Amino acid sequence: MPLVLDASATLAWLIERVDPAESQQALDILQAVRIQGATVPALWFPEVANGVVISERRASVTPAKSAFFLSKVRSLWIEQDETPPAATLSLVLSLARTYGLTGYDATYLELVLRMGATLATFDHQLAEALREAGGKVFGDP
Repeated sequence: MPLVLDASATLAWLIERVDPAESQQALDILQAVRIQGATVPALWFPEVANGVVISERRASVTPAKSAFFLSKVRSLWIEQDETPPAATLSLVLSLARTYGLTGYDATYLELVLRMGATLATFDHQLAEALREAGGKVFGDP
């Protein structure tokens, strides 16, 4: 089954999760991406960049650690969804309204549902919305 990767799961490779089970899941997601690749919406790129710069500003990571992280991420098989955002705008808005999500999170939800994919995320609200919509979250039984 295809995998959609969100920024929260990606950034867990930079900033270790506090919960040991989530730390392990981040490693499992990384391994899955190494093996099968992942698809991301176009907004994933600025979201990851924002997470990196915020982490640097909070002194959680150094620019050198960020550079190393980004070089590792660039080495992975991560493909951008080619569907123009304008083509999915109405559905994204509808999903955001239905599930109480931001437009950003609804973009991931739309992509996962359209692809019939599994979503790798640590965003609990997004994960619950996906489950309610009948989708699968990475790590679910």
